[in-house]
Amino acid sequence: MRYLYYPGCSSEATGKAYDISTRALMGKLGVELVELDDWNCCGATSYFSVRELDSFAIAARNLAIAEQQGDEDLCVICNACYTTLAKTNRYMADSPEVFEAVNGALGAVDRSYSGQKPVRHIMDVLINDIGLEALGEKVTHRLTGLKVACYYGCQYSRPMGAFDDTEFPVTMDQFFQALGAETVDFPGRVKCCGGMMMLTKEQGALRLCQELLKGAQDAGADVIVCACPLCEMNVEGYQPRVNKTFGTNFDIPVMYFTQLAGLAFGADPKQLAIDKQIVSCDRVVAAIPA
Repeated sequence: MRYLYYPGCSSEATGKAYDISTRALMGKLGVELVELDDWNCCGATSYFSVRELDSFAIAARNLAIAEQQGDEDLCVICNACYTTLAKTNRYMADSPEVFEAVNGALGAVDRSYSGQKPVRHIMDVLINDIGLEALGEKVTHRLTGLKVACYYGCQYSRPMGAFDDTEFPVTMDQFFQALGAETVDFPGRVKCCGGMMMLTKEQGALRLCQELLKGAQDAGADVIVCACPLCEMNVEGYQPRVNKTFGTNFDIPVMYFTQLAGLAFGADPKQLAIDKQIVSCDRVVAAIPA
């Protein structure tokens, strides 16, 4: 099983552990990831609201490279990257004007794009290509006894998602249940973490994170898992700021879902960059049966 792989720019900075753990996890599952040649930032966050057509062209450059590089589907790990690339495909398919304008921009760098390269979220690949039953059979260290809060965030399956329900996604819960964990329902599992608002309206973003953390804690979660570098950074990295602002004492481990899943498939914690987490995950690692 082989896929082209778009890591996204966070994978080289704050979200490096996501990329490292993804490669380790997929290696354990026998999946080959071929990194996209000379990829660029997808143009996520606020740029689409400022210069939409330019944003489509920036995203489409990656898709054009993927189309030329191989026939395999393009696997994406970041929720925002997935939304941006899938949105570009959708708009190019639905609007001849967008299709023509984007290809006009790509022509300036001797590229073109048909609009047909399948863009797949990594969870889509795990659930629908490998399958829950096969994943369960490959587990070497079942996550028995762990209560996992799956934090989907606001872009996991909406507005361009095609592999899960847009309002009530369940695939991450199904995935971890197949690995032996107990998943907990909690308020805010699909709400925004504040995103880039943490840099402009910090108090509002901190409030959103506080509500997410409280919901997970009240549900008895041992760990929160994320599928977005920005969500992970906000919910984990800003816990001290949340505690200072609201007088709370949150100390909840937050991991990329690939890190926790990697442990279930026998990867070493160092292979998964778990030592790079801000809130210690030692208690989570210790809770997994040998």
